[in-house]
Amino acid sequence: MTKAELKRVCVKPYDKDKFEVVLDYTFILPSFNGVVPKGFKTDGASIPRIFWSFFPPYRSEYFSACVIHDYLCERANSRKDYKLADQALKEAMLLLGCSKFKCFVFYHACNAFHFVKCLIKSK
Repeated sequence: MTKAELKRVCVKPYDKDKFEVVLDYTFILPSFNGVVPKGFKTDGASIPRIFWSFFPPYRSEYFSACVIHDYLCERANSRKDYKLADQALKEAMLLLGCSKFKCFVFYHACNAFHFVKCLIKSK
């Protein structure tokens, strides 16, 4: 597999608290490769407002990882797809130099949310 590589995503403001990807965003992660297409719209990290002082949703430190995660989640159809998206988020955050603590918090928060979402959806 190709060496993991991750550059920063290029976005422009789209709407209040939303951004649009300006150029195709190619990412190479340890376990997954892909492209977020130009024109994809994201809200950054979907973090409850109460936690914004600790984890701002548009922080450049992890914003690119959140764009990848949003893109993969938008296309997810199963628990397996969400697991892949959550793993991609964790790998991207690590490649971007985020602390292991932040990676742990983001990964497990997303994973728990998607677990519950899939449980509810299947009923």
